[in-house]
Amino acid sequence: MTISTTAAIDDADAAPAIQTMPLSKALNAGLRRALAENDRVLLMGEDIGPLGGVFRITEGLQAEFGPNRVIDTPLAESGIVGTAIGLAMAGFRPVCEIQFDGFVFPAFDQITSQLAKITNRHEGALSMPVVIRIPYGGHIGAIEHHQESPEAYFTHTPGLRVVAPSTANDAYWMIQEAIASDDPVIFLEPKSKYWQKGEVDLTAPALPLHASRIVRRGTDVTLVGHGAMVTTLLQAAALAESEGVSAEVVDIRSLSPIDYGPILDSVRRTGRMVYAQEAPGFTSVGSEVAATVMEKAFYALEAPVLRVSGFDTPFPPAKLEGVFLPDPDRILEAVDRALAY
Repeated sequence: MTISTTAAIDDADAAPAIQTMPLSKALNAGLRRALAENDRVLLMGEDIGPLGGVFRITEGLQAEFGPNRVIDTPLAESGIVGTAIGLAMAGFRPVCEIQFDGFVFPAFDQITSQLAKITNRHEGALSMPVVIRIPYGGHIGAIEHHQESPEAYFTHTPGLRVVAPSTANDAYWMIQEAIASDDPVIFLEPKSKYWQKGEVDLTAPALPLHASRIVRRGTDVTLVGHGAMVTTLLQAAALAESEGVSAEVVDIRSLSPIDYGPILDSVRRTGRMVYAQEAPGFTSVGSEVAATVMEKAFYALEAPVLRVSGFDTPFPPAKLEGVFLPDPDRILEAVDRALAY
């Protein structure tokens, strides 16, 4: 499967080529296009049919494509992913929705023991074009198992691709690129940004699926993150500018593999780096990025790479999420420490 821009251009004849929409609607539009362009694409998940999913990401899709393409499943995440593996073996391209991040663990064995390994087990002869959509992260005031950031479990697993859009435009194109991949993709959706609006260019993707991008230019320090944290980094950069500090912001977009080119280029110009994430800091994506930057750009660094993260505890009750999650002030504190070296 390849992503066709022809259909996008055709649609653009009837509608503006650039539209403003929330990230949730961008995902819905991207899924709709994938379903329309390839009848082997299937959506599977709990309550994704008439209800449209907990966050309404699949709203209207079952009515348009039918219950054999948009499939309401039993409440059984292991069964959803196991069925998707069998469908992929039969030539389909299933897209599984996990309702909340903390609900993925019943399917963890299927994902890490089977889905991630089947292609290697068959010496590349059998592809696994399965996408697993996981709303992740905090900032929604929810209860236990509804605000977690489990990305490190999956980035640690060879055979999986892991991505996380931070904008509506990325959400629209990255979901289509993930579905087009012949490898399994863990697609992390920052649920706190579902309602954040942005411009979506319907004509062509701006970047490949696994490319990092610089979203704000600066000269004094590099701020790096993914998903919902990119918005927080941009807020911190704006506050830093008011204090005379020029911060560059890099959105890594892909957590596995990671495109280090823009990150290293930025660090070699600024000499300092802070990585921020919602997940706990121990053995995390931020740990890996920090270690790699220290290895590959050591002589350009004026200070150690610093990390700002959630604490190494289970996600707390909603009243304490503001303490647990990094905010602009915690990021600026790290910037001050980096600049003090």
